[in-house]
Parts: sequence; structure tokens; C-alpha cells
Amino acid sequence: MNKKSSLPSGNWTTYQWVIGHLRPYRGSMALIIICGLLASAGELLAPYLIQRLIDHVIPEQDKVGFYQIIGFLGGVFLLILLCSLTRNILQSRVSASAARDLQYNTLLHLRKLGFAYYEQRPVGETLSLMNHKVQSAEQIFKRFFPDIVQLTLFLTAAAVLLLYQSALLSLIIIPCFATYYLFGPKLDSKFSRLSRAMAESRTTFDKKVYESVSGAREFRAFGAEEWDIDRNRSLFKDVTRTTLSWVFIGHFRWSLRGFLFQIGTVCIFVLGYYLIQWNWMTVGQFIAFLLVYGIFMFRLSWLISQFIEQNMMLQEVSLLYELVHTLPLLEEPALPEKIGQIQGALTFDNVQFAYPGRPPVLNGISLDIRAGERIAIVGTSGNGKSTLLKLVDRFYDPTGGMIRLDGIPLPHISFDDLRGSIGYVFQDTYLFGNTVRENIRFGNPDASDEEVVAAAKAAYAHTFITELSDGYDTVVGERGMKLSGGQKQRIAIARMLIKNPRILLLDEATSALDNVSENAVRDALQQLLAGRTTIAVAHRLSTVMDYDRIVVLDGGVIAEQGSYNELMERRGLFYQLAAGEKQQGHGQSHDIPGGGEAVVLS
Repeated sequence: MNKKSSLPSGNWTTYQWVIGHLRPYRGSMALIIICGLLASAGELLAPYLIQRLIDHVIPEQDKVGFYQIIGFLGGVFLLILLCSLTRNILQSRVSASAARDLQYNTLLHLRKLGFAYYEQRPVGETLSLMNHKVQSAEQIFKRFFPDIVQLTLFLTAAAVLLLYQSALLSLIIIPCFATYYLFGPKLDSKFSRLSRAMAESRTTFDKKVYESVSGAREFRAFGAEEWDIDRNRSLFKDVTRTTLSWVFIGHFRWSLRGFLFQIGTVCIFVLGYYLIQWNWMTVGQFIAFLLVYGIFMFRLSWLISQFIEQNMMLQEVSLLYELVHTLPLLEEPALPEKIGQIQGALTFDNVQFAYPGRPPVLNGISLDIRAGERIAIVGTSGNGKSTLLKLVDRFYDPTGGMIRLDGIPLPHISFDDLRGSIGYVFQDTYLFGNTVRENIRFGNPDASDEEVVAAAKAAYAHTFITELSDGYDTVVGERGMKLSGGQKQRIAIARMLIKNPRILLLDEATSALDNVSENAVRDALQQLLAGRTTIAVAHRLSTVMDYDRIVVLDGGVIAEQGSYNELMERRGLFYQLAAGEKQQGHGQSHDIPGGGEAVVLS
């Protein structure tokens, strides 16, 4: 399994990592904060213009001063509008760009984690991380970080102005917030726990939705659609219940702060009345103070809300942080050996392997494969046949022993050199929801249309492709759902032919096909295998009878090996497997030289 990074975890560490994606846009981010501060300065200036209007212009009936203040107020509001508009446009652009960078970097890291990660994680979980968690990070880029910086600077300036205007009235703010913090931390803690629970329930629900969509065929075939709907309904109820609790606590916190804010306003009116009566302040000063106090308290409540909501977002983003800081199971060699022209000779030297937390699968495989030799791997299920192929392509590394390619240990070869020389044909071929042409060209993106057609002809696929509605430009649908199993396999073989690898790994490439499709694919395979080192996990005798060597695995070791005729004459485990299949009546029978019939191996 993949290893966790030793980096410290926590919201602050996660926050530093997220904000680090804004570094390429720090100029734009500084402009965003400046625009926000200018707009806020305009808001702070307006109350003092109103104070002058009340204390001087109106009592003195100064018409010139009145129009000057009105014009100045108009200019202030225009400045606020222009700064807010510029700020919003820049915020959207920067947050979208930073989120795109984060998503791209996450995708690159997913590629580094390799095959082992995908075997251990549901696809729905990964999709949730790539979508919802990146959206949470985008909210930090767009709203929380610039707002918190701007609000902190704004509140500092506003507090200085309030103290300058009236230190006595400013003291009323202290008991209001002291009262809130008798209850607030408990509410904030409850809100954070509910935020985490809501994020987890949403991820679980997303995974279930993906399962329902991807498994729609099986649910319908088994008549289990209502069962699946019930499971979705149960999870949806959990999401709804958690979300409603989260909304209630959030509104209650906001309402409590609002109530204390109103209490403070009443106290300011009472104390302000006496200060005016005692001539300690003018009516205009009191109105200006009251307006600034309202702005200050609103922004202070907003800042607290931003901190709490940002903390919720960070809890979601922390899952993305953990993913990006998960260390790959396999590392690219720092100084890979130059391998030159790959011949395809493979050596297994006492190779052992066990999946994490499971019993050993391979218990000491030693095998020399010559360049261009065709090897078939057979044996009962669970004996490590497919695992052997994964080790050759470095999906995993052996837990003991070593595999060498042309005499060089696989861990010393770069991934590009190794996997560029290997063609892997799976039992379940993955085709992209694109055209036939692009699916074949996937093996070599630089291939011309003529090379695509030539590969299709060599794979015995050209005839059926030309009979499709749009020929090579026919869209095959998601995972190639518009094509039969045999057609998909022949396109996969054409893809390998155009890649022209030196080594071929075939993982039961014909086991799911009917007899007619198997014959067509077998003919295509003859073209593909010519002159290439081949290791095939064999399911049917028809696919291994003419191989150079057959290797029988049993108990994680090589029980016997030899040509087809040699193994049948030896009447060992290979012969028993064939005879056992015949007795069970499975599969298609084939003549066994000197021994009647044999049938497909499983």
C-alpha cells in the first residue's frame, strides 16, 4: 500500500500548503487586497462626512459645503463601486487559476501513486477528492484568504478610529464579545465537528452514487434496483440530517452574535444620550460613531464567520492534502541506467511477493526468458499468475529477489524506458469514449492515419471498423460499450501493434470471448507476438499450445515447465489440470497428443 508522508498534519500546515498555490498570482492577490481596503476606506470615510454635515453644514446653512459633501460622497461611492468590481473580477480569475493548478498537480501526483493506489481506493472517493475538495480549496482562494487579510487590516483601522472618537463608548464592545465567548467556543467546536461529519457523509454518498451509476447494468440484471435505491435513500438521509444540524448550529451562532450586537447598540444609545447631554460629544460625532460601530461589528462578525467557515473548508481540503503528501509505493530511480536498445530478455531471480496484510503470493520464482521467447503462465486461481505480470511492469516491486531486463534490475530503469518497451493487453480492455481512430492512436499519439489503418489491418480489425456507422471516426461510447468483446480486444491489439513494444504481457486476453471472437483475436495475436518477448497468463489451451514454453505455478512456486507436448507426456500437474477441467465438463475440448482430449484451463 502507499506510504503516508512524515510531514506534520493540522489545519495550519494544510493552510500553508493551500495558500502556496497563490504564489504565482501574488501580484494580482495584492491588488485584490488593495482594492478591498480602498473600498473599506470609503465606507469609513462616509460617516465622518455625515458628521461634518450634521455638526457644521446644516446648522450653518452652508450650501456650498453641502454640495461639496454630497459630491464627495458620490465620489466615495463611485470609488467603492469601481474597487469592488475590480476586486471581484480579479478574485474570480485568480481563484479559478489557482484551483486549476491545484487540480492539475493533484492529478500528476495520482499518476505517481501508480497502480497500487487505484487497487486500494474506490473510484468514487478519488472523484470526490478531485471535485468537491478542490472546490473547497477554490473557496479559500476566492473568499476566505483575501477577505480575512482585508478584514483584519480594516478592523485594526476601524478600532483606532472608534477609540479616537470616544474611548468610553468603545469599551461597550468588550462586554458584548466577552459574553459571546462564554458560549461561542462550544458552539464553534460543535460546528467544526458537524462540518467534518458533513464532509465525510457527502464523500460516502458520492461514492455510492458512482457505484449506482457504474453498476446500473448489474442492478437491473439482478432486479436489485429497489435495493440500491434504498441504500442511496439511507445515505441521503444521513447527509440531510447532518446538514440540517450544521445549518441550525451555524444560524444559532450567527443569531447569538447578532443579539449581542443589538444589545451593544442599545447600550451605546443610552450612554451616548448622556454624553450629548453633558456636551462630551456632538450629535454628529455620535451618529458617526454609531455608523462606524455598526460597520465594525458587522465586519467583526463576518471575520469570525470567515475563520470558522474556512476551518470547515480546511477540514475538507485536509483530505486532499493527505492525498498529495502520500508517498508513492514505487519511486522513479534518481539516476536511471541507460538501457539503449531493449532486447526483451527477462530474468526472475528468487522473486517473492506478498500484498500488504496478506499471505505470500510468490514464494521464490526463478526463471530466465530469452528475448523473443513466448512464455505461457498457467495454474489454478490465486497462484500469482497476474501478479507476476504486474511485477514485470513495476506496478509493484518484489518483496524479495530481483527481476532484470537485459541484465539491468528493473528499479534501475526509468519508468519511461520500461513501460515504453512493454505492451499490456488486459482481459477487460479499457477504451476511451472517443473514436476508434483515437483509441488505436493511444498506443502512439504521433502515428499517422495510414499507420492507424495498417495496425488495424494487422489486428484483423479493419473489416469490422469499416462496417461501423462512421468507420474509424465512430465514437465507441464509454469503455467501448458500443463494441463487442472481440472487437474491443482487436482494437487493443491494434493499439499494441502501433506502439511496437519489445515485450508483451497478456493477462487472459481471450478468456471472456466466445469461440468465434477468440479465433479472430487469436489470429490478430499471431501478428502481435511475432518476434516479441511474450508472457501470457493463459486461460484456454488453444492460446498456449504453440507457445515456446509453458510455466505451471502452484503454491507460489514453479511446479513444472516445458513445451505443451513435453508437459502432456510428463503427465504431471499440467496434465492433471487439463484432465480435471475435462471431468468438470467446463470449456471447449482440444486434442491431447497421446492422451485423448484436454479442455480450457482456468
